[in-house]
Amino acid sequence: QVQLLESGGGLVQAGGSLRLSCAASGRTFSTYVMGWFRQAPEKEREFVAAINRSGNSRSYADSVKGRFTISRDNAKNTVYLQMNSLKPEDTAVYYCAVDNHNRVTSWQASYDYWGQGTQVTVSS
Repeated sequence: QVQLLESGGGLVQAGGSLRLSCAASGRTFSTYVMGWFRQAPEKEREFVAAINRSGNSRSYADSVKGRFTISRDNAKNTVYLQMNSLKPEDTAVYYCAVDNHNRVTSWQASYDYWGQGTQVTVSS
């Protein structure tokens, strides 16, 4: 069982930046692929970014490429999402998730554990 705790959300103006963090419990964090997803009001949850075990392979949704950066610190059992040039359409609850299957994927069903989410609101 893995427990995930997101933090760093908040209210920011368009064009601003936020950095989300997700701390994971357990001793095997370095064996997990980690992902970030988001869900806007009245919309389905969607993929944002994912990173492999070592941190040298990343995948991004087209909507965030060039603005968001996913990274991880295995010594701290933490994955990050640096969000720059934020837009009102980035407003959502952001979730981190664990994938035990050793593949960087946007497929939500591949992720086994999910955090509770952190709210990001971007004002225009």
